[in-house]
Amino acid sequence: MKNIGLYVSLLFLIIGGIVLMQSLSLNYYSEFGPGPGLLPIWISGLMIVLSIINIFSSLKKDAIKLADVMPKGEGLKNVLLTVGTLLLFIITVPYIGFCIASFLMLFLLFLRGYKWYIGVGLSAGITLLVFWVFGSILNVPLPVNSFGW
Repeated sequence: MKNIGLYVSLLFLIIGGIVLMQSLSLNYYSEFGPGPGLLPIWISGLMIVLSIINIFSSLKKDAIKLADVMPKGEGLKNVLLTVGTLLLFIITVPYIGFCIASFLMLFLLFLRGYKWYIGVGLSAGITLLVFWVFGSILNVPLPVNSFGW
């Protein structure tokens, strides 16, 4: 990967094209004004145009290598821990529920920067706050386990 800017631009060009194709099936106008297709059509079109501009720009400039932008040392550990805990959350939330999966994910993330008892308190507080906001205020059900949490 000698020119990471080119590959990222191509990825965004493909994503923009997919979103544009999907958004064309939505109504651009509705009886009350702009329809649900207005924003995704414009945003994906802008994404496509900017991706094409960036492709030409990255071909003219010196190539940026992947090794130059990837973190090293402690930063790489932080990125891998974050991605790993997010994957753990995604895999476990259907089985153990939102509260336990969220607590576990946050605790593992907070463990690197705080003492364990502060991490437990922050993880529990944030998990309960989010569970309460989504369940009570927004009326959005979150995945729960057999105990209801």
